[in-house]
Amino acid sequence: MEKTGNPLKWLSPTGRGPPDATAVWFMCQAGRSFAQYRQLRKKYGILEIAQTPELSTQVTLMPVYTFGVDGVVLYADIMLPLQGMGVSLEIEPEVGPIIDNPIRTMKDVEALRVLDAQETVPSVLETVHMVRRELAGKQAVIGFSGAPFPLACYMIEGRPSPNDELAKSLIYGQPQVWQALMDKLTAVVSNSLLAQLKAGADVVQVFERWIGAVSPRVYRRLVQPSLKRIFAAMKEAGSPSLHFGTGTAAVFEVMTEAGGDVISVDWRVDLDEAWARMGYDRGIQGHLDPTLLLTSWPVIEAGMHDVLRRAGGRPGHIFHLGHGVPAFTDTDLLRRLVDAVHQATSR
Repeated sequence: MEKTGNPLKWLSPTGRGPPDATAVWFMCQAGRSFAQYRQLRKKYGILEIAQTPELSTQVTLMPVYTFGVDGVVLYADIMLPLQGMGVSLEIEPEVGPIIDNPIRTMKDVEALRVLDAQETVPSVLETVHMVRRELAGKQAVIGFSGAPFPLACYMIEGRPSPNDELAKSLIYGQPQVWQALMDKLTAVVSNSLLAQLKAGADVVQVFERWIGAVSPRVYRRLVQPSLKRIFAAMKEAGSPSLHFGTGTAAVFEVMTEAGGDVISVDWRVDLDEAWARMGYDRGIQGHLDPTLLLTSWPVIEAGMHDVLRRAGGRPGHIFHLGHGVPAFTDTDLLRRLVDAVHQATSR
């Protein structure tokens, strides 16, 4: 699909000139903060919404019309590609993904399929088409996938785990099984993201869940190679790429080495320190503490100004939260925050 408008010049920290104002969007901006979404969830499950392009498009677009954000992240669960690999799963409310037959052996990995994205995530690609048509280039369409690391952890644990103990024990005790699993997931993630770009996405985002669970040494050896392959494929396709993670303070440098153009930073480290550590040849995405959204406007505004002060007006900053939008955030406050960032940084 031909893309229109929106050159995404604000994604480049070096080569495309300053934007009119700092770009703003948030993870989980299309979710439980909307009463309309909560009504949909009474009728449909998360996977049902994500796999129904009309519903997914409706949810994806909510933040544009309500908050005035500069980009939309597709409403698509990171677990969707796993179904095409032959993984049986469900999303249990208030718990998360539940996998019937977790991966524990090389035989389990060998049984996994690697299919074309048209077979694996057809609904996601149709959602990209529909969102692109609706926005007509006025806002960025951000393709989305979970990174191989969190997907592998879910597949091994079988359900959300605070410490990923089973996954880490497999990483350390059966590295050949881990590598085979990561190789297959790398192919699936790359195929999905490339297909989303072809469908009309402007940029892609790779999502890491608590990547700080492993040391920089382990990350560099057993996680980073897969990400390098994914980001290299995006670069070859001509797409900027975003690398979003939380709990990343110890691994900024190795995240940067993986090759993403924009690296996320959460509230656990100051934005100016993180940017200096990563280097100013990369963009940065962050990093307001999401819990501030549950307070009052004066508190939120002070936090906003602190983030902008630390960004120093450099090109390449995307104003963002350090994680997702909390459930039941006051949407009026979030709209006020977006407007205030645009106003404070307008050029």
